[in-house]
Amino acid sequence: MQNCVFTGVSYSSPTLASAMSQLIPAFTFLLAVIFRMEKLDWRSSRSRIKIMGTLVSVSGALTITLYKGPAIGAITTQSNPEPIPSIMSTTNSWIIGGLFLVTADLCVSIFTTFQAAILKEYPSEMAMVSFLCLFGTIQSSIVSLIAERNPNAWKLRPDIELISIIYSAVVGSVVTIGVTAWCIHKKGPVFVALFKPVGIATAAFLGVIFLGDTLHVGSIVGAIIIVAGFYGVIWAQSKEDEHSKVNRPRNLQSMSQKAPLLESHMNA
Repeated sequence: MQNCVFTGVSYSSPTLASAMSQLIPAFTFLLAVIFRMEKLDWRSSRSRIKIMGTLVSVSGALTITLYKGPAIGAITTQSNPEPIPSIMSTTNSWIIGGLFLVTADLCVSIFTTFQAAILKEYPSEMAMVSFLCLFGTIQSSIVSLIAERNPNAWKLRPDIELISIIYSAVVGSVVTIGVTAWCIHKKGPVFVALFKPVGIATAAFLGVIFLGDTLHVGSIVGAIIIVAGFYGVIWAQSKEDEHSKVNRPRNLQSMSQKAPLLESHMNA
């Protein structure tokens, strides 16, 4: 997945990579419906709201990515505006980069869906995270040894590079995968994939607070759209959970009523 992302960015642009990553919720929803992890009933208002909420959240993330808009609280000058990288290039490299990015997004969706299937049969998040980290380390070591032949590149220096490596290993791998696996086990793959657009809005506002980035109108508009779609999906999910809890005692009661009839029939 990471190799496809890096290759796609090198052929296209980071803007295209950020925009294409919003396909992950849609891909995950389709895979969940195909593997019957999500119920899709067009006659049900809950299913329609969940679909519309997913599409609205994706459109909000695309708004933040592709539409910058005027800066809020900034003083306009007569200087030449900073060119915004265009993703509407017609070169072959842009097409190749887009294909790599779509492949990476599809792999992420498949990976999330498979996690849900594994946790359904083997509900042990920590064991699954341990195996993922173990085999990921083995695969990364083999690929790194083949790709990087310079021994000096393997030397670690006590600076920001070492801090980045430790942070990526602890937070980016163990904590992130563990929390994601727990959420998938509790709420399903679509619920987890829907946080991808929310993450873009959160990153935009954290950049303003901690990095001093300029806040633009597009970020606010996109965040509002994302919150609206996200709330719709959460509401539909909660209603489905309530509906399943109500029907569960009825099913158990009907089974208990049928059991004595079967026993009396067998005794007769």
